[in-house]
Parts: sequence; structure tokens; C-alpha cells
Amino acid sequence: MTRQSRETQKEIDQKLLNSALKRQLYKRELKPYQAELIKMQRHLEKTGKKLIVLFDGRDASGKGGTIRRVVRYMNEKHYRVVALGKPTYNQKTELHMKRYIEHFPHAGEVVLFDRSWYNRAMVEPIFHFCTEKQYKKFLKNVVSYEENFLSDGDTILLKLYFSVSKKQQEYRFERRKNDPLRSWKLSEVDLQAQQYWDEFTEKKYKMLKATSTPKAPWIIIRSDNKHLARRETMKVILNSVRYRGRAKKLDFNIDPRIVIPADQEIKIMKRQKRRYGKYIF
Repeated sequence: MTRQSRETQKEIDQKLLNSALKRQLYKRELKPYQAELIKMQRHLEKTGKKLIVLFDGRDASGKGGTIRRVVRYMNEKHYRVVALGKPTYNQKTELHMKRYIEHFPHAGEVVLFDRSWYNRAMVEPIFHFCTEKQYKKFLKNVVSYEENFLSDGDTILLKLYFSVSKKQQEYRFERRKNDPLRSWKLSEVDLQAQQYWDEFTEKKYKMLKATSTPKAPWIIIRSDNKHLARRETMKVILNSVRYRGRAKKLDFNIDPRIVIPADQEIKIMKRQKRRYGKYIF
């Protein structure tokens, strides 16, 4: 082995070591919040409250990884992760919301949707999986559907939109292509995500404008930094439920660089439109 190759190997080894240490630090930082999620879950069980958390956003925006960290130590008997595939022929003829409602939580349960009924506001119209009429009807009616199932007072709905930059999405796609452990994540739709970036952004703006309400607001999670997105998502979930035994020394304050209220995101996107002639993210 030449001197140059030895130095190169040392650099690689150091990078791997730094990466491993960083992962351990990240895990350590998340654990107190994961412990709080267990307390929150117990509270929901005792009170019979129901929690629905929607994880929506572009492909490769970090939804799945965040869900895995959220439920890592939770009681499996009292939570479900729902990731629905393509609707069957019969489901296509039924009310769009029906197949999601069938998976709603029972009393004391948490359900996390890895993509939700809001597919009809983003993916479906772009790739012509629904008609323009169906798309517009959904945007018009979805708020009333949500208000109906929230009216019992026992259901909490969190709508999280994971916002990744175009550059970071491209990097994550390339990583998936070249990694046999991640290649299964790539689909035909994923491969076209960069091509349809502007269309997705336009649909995102319209969705936020039409469906973010005081009772069920959208919360934007900036997800270029996966660790920060995961940590702040846990805080958002924990802050949505009042439960006993909350750790007094733990920081539950939201990082405003990562968590953006929908009304603020809409203003940001309007400024982008005026300045660049289009929405950026």
C-alpha cells in the first residue's frame, strides 16, 4: 500500500468514525423525547383520546424515517402506522376518504399515516391518477370532512408537511440508486419527482391555502436536516397533547427554523412568486 493510499484510507476511516459518533449523539438526543412519547401514549390510553398524525410531503422528504423514530419505543398494541398502496377498482368508485377512515384510531390509539388522503391534493392530479373534477371536489370538501370527525372532541389531528429542497431531494434519490439497501424505495413516481418539481410546488401552495384551518392547520417541517426534522416533529406531537408527568427540564420549545406554520409558509411562497416568478419549495 502506497503512502497516498494509506492516507486516503485514514481519511475514509475517520469519516466513518465521525459519522458513527454523530449517529450515536443523535440517538442520545432523541431518547428523552421518545420517553415522553411513551408518557403521552399512556395518557391517551387512560383518557380514551385518539391521535391522528399525517405525514405528507414530497418523495425523499424524510417521512418514513421520522415515523420510525417516533414509534421506536411506543407500545405496539396502541399505535398503528398506515401506508396505503394504490386503491383497488372498487375503492376508486367509492368516497376517496373512505379507505382512510377505515384505519382511523380507536379510543386510546395513535395512528400515523405515511401519506394520507392528501395524496389527492398532490400526487394524484399531477400524475393523472384522478380527474380535475375529483381534485377540485376534494379541495372543496376535505375541510368539512375533517371538521366532522374532529367534532366529537376526542380526536386530535396533526397535519405535517415535510418540505425538502430540490437539491437535497436529488441527492437522496442518487443515494438510493447506488445503495442496494435503499434501492427498493425508488418507484416510477419517485424518478419523475424532480421533473415535476414546479408542479408539486404549485399544488402544495393551493393545498395549504385551501385546507389549512384553525381547527386543523398544516405544520411545515423543514427536512433537509433529517435529525432536526425528527427531533422537532417529536416536539410538535408532544405539544399537541396535555399529559401528566411532562419532563420539566426537557426543551419542548419549537425551532422556528425547522417548524413553520402554514400561514407563514404561504407568505414565504407568495414572496417567492413575486421575486422569481414561481414558488421555490
